[in-house]
This record gives sequence, C-alpha cells and structure tokens, in this order.
Amino acid sequence: MRRLWLIFAQAVTVSVAVLFVLNTLKPEWLKGAAPSSVVAILEAPGTGSLPSAGASSYADAAKRSMPAVVHIYTSKDVTRPRHPLLDDPIFRHFFGEQRDTAPTQRASGLGSGVLASPDGFVLTNNHVIEAADEIEVALNDGRKFPAKLVGRDPETDLAVLKLQGNGQLPAITFAAKDQVEVGDVVLAIGNPFGVGQTVTMGIVSALGRSQLGINTFENYIQTDAAINPGNSGGALVDSHGNLVGINTAIYSRSGGSLGIGFAIPVSIARNVLEQIVATGEVTRGWIGVEIQEITAELAESFGLPDVEGALIAGVLRDSPAERAGIRPGDILIGVDGAQIHDPKGMLEIVAGLPPGRSAHFRVRRAEAELDLQVQIGRRPTPADPALPGR
Repeated sequence: MRRLWLIFAQAVTVSVAVLFVLNTLKPEWLKGAAPSSVVAILEAPGTGSLPSAGASSYADAAKRSMPAVVHIYTSKDVTRPRHPLLDDPIFRHFFGEQRDTAPTQRASGLGSGVLASPDGFVLTNNHVIEAADEIEVALNDGRKFPAKLVGRDPETDLAVLKLQGNGQLPAITFAAKDQVEVGDVVLAIGNPFGVGQTVTMGIVSALGRSQLGINTFENYIQTDAAINPGNSGGALVDSHGNLVGINTAIYSRSGGSLGIGFAIPVSIARNVLEQIVATGEVTRGWIGVEIQEITAELAESFGLPDVEGALIAGVLRDSPAERAGIRPGDILIGVDGAQIHDPKGMLEIVAGLPPGRSAHFRVRRAEAELDLQVQIGRRPTPADPALPGR
C-alpha cells in the first residue's frame, strides 16, 4: 500500500511540474480555441480606396485669381513738425524770429486691392487709402493706372477705387455668399512688405469673429494663411480661385504673421461695393440708442430670466427711439419678428433696415413686454458730426 501511494504522489508531482512549465512557456496550448475579445474601432480605408484628400497643387486657383489682385501705392503731403528751437526764448533773443521754411514731406504707403469688375472698380481696405491725396494701382502684368476714390466705409474698413484707364481688366470671381466653412483651404494673395505679389496657403480657422475692437461691424473670417503688412485689401480665395474675403487685419505682437489673420466676408464686401458704386456711400439704419451687453450679474439685478437681448443704456434726444417711446433700461428682444440675442445682433439687424421705414420693436420693460413702432433713421457716417448711438 505504501508503494502505491509513493507512485501516485510522484505522478501528481510530475504532472503539476509539467503544467507549470507549459503555463509559463506555452500558455496558448492550455487555452485552446477560446474566443478573443474584439474592440470596435474606426479605421481609415486602405490607400487603394482613399478618396481624394485635396489637391497637391493650387496653381490653377492662384493663376485664376492672381491677375485680379493689384498693388496700391498711396502718397500724401505731411507737414514736418516745427523745430522746437524756433520756439525757445533764448534762441529767439539771440537770433530773432525765424521762419520755419522746411518743405513738407511726401509720405508713401502700400497695400493691396482686388479688381471687382472688368471696368476698373477695385475693392480695398479703408485704412490703405485713408487720407491719401494720390493713389496709383499696379496690376500683376506691370500696367499702372492712376485711381480715384469712389467711396469708403470706415465702419467695415472697406473702400472702392476706380481705375482711370482704358481696356478690359482681369476681374475676380466672387464666391457664393457664406459658402466658406471652417476647415476649407484658402489662399491669401497680396503684396506683403512691398516684396511683390505673394500667395500663402492655410485653412479657415473660424467664422463670425467679432468683438475684436477693430471696426464697428465685425463678422470676420479667421485664417492661418500668412497675412503680413501690405496684404491689407488683398484677396482671400478658395481652392477654386473664387473670392471669399478681403484681408484686413492680423493679430501680432511683433508686426509679422502669427497665424491669426482676419478677412471681411465676401457678402459684406459685395454689399458695400454695390452701395458705393450706386450712391457713393453706404446707407444704414439707425434708431439712436446706446446698447450694452446683458451679463449674468445685470440679469440678476434686473430680475431677468436670461441674458438674451440688448440692454438700452441710453437714448439720444429727439432720436427715432425716443420718439417711439423707448427708454433707458428697456431690454430689446425682437425686431420685426427676429429675435435679438446680443448687442451685435441688434446692431446688424437695425443697420440692415432701410431709413424711412417703420419697424416693429419688441422690448421688455419691468415685467411686461411692449410692442413699439419705430421710424428708422439714417445712421450717421463717421465723417458726420459726432453722434453716438446705434
């Protein structure tokens, strides 16, 4: 009996040893055909079935749009400051009254523009031609033309020039309104630093950028395409060469491109162009109020249910708003059935109303909501005597 027990114990010991070795060196032999765990993941298709990820070259788009982008050279007379010694009493005691006969200096500037029509109308930025008394436009093919100012709109920083010359000109093709989307490839074309026509590529980084403090009406396209001084007024085009915006500003701490540039959308540029060509100016609606954003703190102090609307902070005397009965402290929540979400939206809606028309305004006063009819006035231009308000 003892002998049988020893044989059994030895067999068990050997079996355990063999199992240990197998489990350590070849564990799959012991697991057999157990089902494996499957993780659901998204996988890109193989290279054979990949759709076209984009053009390898944007030469066609550049060739189509570059001839319509022009260089703008401006100049103006600048009077040199009077030398401080001429006003010094001791200097005048010894040398008498001296006349400062120093001639005025000729200051020059440069920028870019876009040929908007074959008959010579050019879109550019207002700050490119502001205060200039002589403007010359150079085309990509080397031709140069004197240009005159047709009109400007400082509140969107746009201006329209007219080339004084003969012959058909290579006009750019406008993209459909608001067709551009975040992530679209765009090309910025202009004359940075005066080195000559340059094309840079990037994508649309964001849309509807506002509250930047650049202009009164802001609805910018943000792009990372390199935009530098001299690009102002140039074209931002899509991958087909169609105009989607007018380059206007950059965010920079050094003066160079940091990958944050802003362009005025083609819908705004086209509206300003058409109004200036037709009448020489841009006409907008106006009711004569000062507006303020409703913060969470203001909403709590006024007992408002939310922060929607625009707070009327002030009303100009004898303005359309005062005549209609709008008071400081009212909350404007709707215009002609369109809901007002913030001061920016209110400004855009009112500016788009034609002067002389009667519009339906809905305001919240205390705990009541009132409907008022407002006769829209004409928004004063910055060149007019200072009139605050919207």
